[in-house]
Amino acid sequence: MDSAIHRYLAEIGRRGGRKSRRKLDPETARAMVRVREARRAYRQFHAMCFWSYRKDLTIGPADVGWVAETLRKNGDMRAWKAAARLCP
Repeated sequence: MDSAIHRYLAEIGRRGGRKSRRKLDPETARAMVRVREARRAYRQFHAMCFWSYRKDLTIGPADVGWVAETLRKNGDMRAWKAAARLCP
């Protein structure tokens, strides 16, 4: 690769890396993890617990409690453990 092009791409990558990094406070980061885990649990236990809901339902921050409650109400031991991880 041409060294001028290589330097140009390296500078763009370095600048993008500096600008794209964001700092999250711990509570926001934990909330994002809970939403990600709730989405994963919804997909994993859809046939057992969420069969009456659309398969492509979007789970947001307000839905984490509902997902945990439904896992506890309709699920097995694995679903209970997933619900415990959602609501510590």
